[in-house]
Amino acid sequence: MPGTARAADTRDTLSIGLAIEPPGLDPTRGSSEAIGMVTYGNIYEGLMRLDEQGALKPLLAQDWHISPDGLTYDFTLHNGVRFHDGTPLTCDSVKFSLLRAGAADSTNPHRAIFSQIADISCPDSLHVSIRLQHPYGSFLYQLAWNDAAILSPASAAQNISHPVGTGPFVFGEWRRGDHLTLTHNPDYWGARPALQSVTFRFMPDPLSASNALLAGELDAYPSFPSREILSRFSGNMQLQVVRGSFPFKAILALNNARRPFNDFRVRQAIAQAIDRKALIQAVADGDGTLLQSHMAPDDPDYVALPDRYPYDPDHARALLKEAGVAPGTHLTLTFPPIGYARDSSELIAAYLEQVGLNVTLQPVEWPTWLSQVYGQGQFDMTVIAHTEPHDITIYDRTPVYFHYHSPVFHRLVEQYEATADTTRRHQLSVQMQEQLAQDEPNIFLFAIPRETVMNRRLRGLWTNQPIAGCPVAGVFWAP
Repeated sequence: MPGTARAADTRDTLSIGLAIEPPGLDPTRGSSEAIGMVTYGNIYEGLMRLDEQGALKPLLAQDWHISPDGLTYDFTLHNGVRFHDGTPLTCDSVKFSLLRAGAADSTNPHRAIFSQIADISCPDSLHVSIRLQHPYGSFLYQLAWNDAAILSPASAAQNISHPVGTGPFVFGEWRRGDHLTLTHNPDYWGARPALQSVTFRFMPDPLSASNALLAGELDAYPSFPSREILSRFSGNMQLQVVRGSFPFKAILALNNARRPFNDFRVRQAIAQAIDRKALIQAVADGDGTLLQSHMAPDDPDYVALPDRYPYDPDHARALLKEAGVAPGTHLTLTFPPIGYARDSSELIAAYLEQVGLNVTLQPVEWPTWLSQVYGQGQFDMTVIAHTEPHDITIYDRTPVYFHYHSPVFHRLVEQYEATADTTRRHQLSVQMQEQLAQDEPNIFLFAIPRETVMNRRLRGLWTNQPIAGCPVAGVFWAP
């Protein structure tokens, strides 16, 4: 029918499935990947951005200059940019946002980064001069992260439930437990998006999500959460499965501040009690990379390290005995409602019980995990994937939920951030990976590729995910 064809060709809406609902919509006050999936590049923007290949690009800043001593960063802002509340973007907006992020009472996930800012001055409304306390080689890159979003001082306090940014989409509605809708920003300062609206539907059950995709109720599902269900889309004329990459690093995090995990022998024993190759086979159909440190294989600084602590349950039992951990010692393994975390936790518990540990599985909802485990560090063990790019320096953060502290690692991070030389930074990054592989503060499990199920007519949707985000400003429907 000609009329139907014309309507399809001019489609300007999009429905995207997500496994996790964000606990709030302010990335400067929460670390959940789900926040970025909805807001990055859609609602909020920063001075810099990452493109789909992970390359650093300017955004609100049209250009910048770094002083030879690495202490001063001068930015020129785009003219005519306005927040969704009508407030103009100025140097004062940037100053407010970044100083707020580093303030003593800040709950920014990376407050430690922004607390290194010594001062921000405004030569005029469109020029920003940021002076650091000491050289910090990762600073420009981290200005492209979710939690470096530039906010309107007039509306920042309400961003958790009613987000306001400078992006190409504005907040529409949020029906908790079901969906969240964004609509195009008619006053956007940049290129006008092709889509009029995008709806993120929260569908954690893979079977329900696959049914919605097959019925045309969903147009795409980034990072589809179940490998075994992907076969349902094989040969489908409307849908395709696209393989991509993202900085996925699944770990069994251990609370190094609690006994018995404060004993290196116990951490080594737990590592050797788990057959991680079999774990990858069971959880990801063998389609994954065994990790030895906190670095994803697609990271330019990744190095493949030898397995220091291979599967050896007999040696694990001997180490536990040597450390004074009695058979039957009770431990709790907490995990969030995510497929890989649940499946991995069940297998890990079985492995640990084979070496004499009594493990209780504790499933919790996502907000509880964020508050109790990540926020307060109240846990024994937990399975989680870190998906931020090049985030190995979190092992030097204070506080950090797994409570790892190493003077040797700290010195490596100091040297790493004190230089901008790419060769030297790579060498130090490799040394940091080696140090973590030796100390085994957490059990490094696996990295997996990213599988996105999407309508074959969609163009411009990220299939790689270099950072937690699903920007849709460049998405359109092909005829």
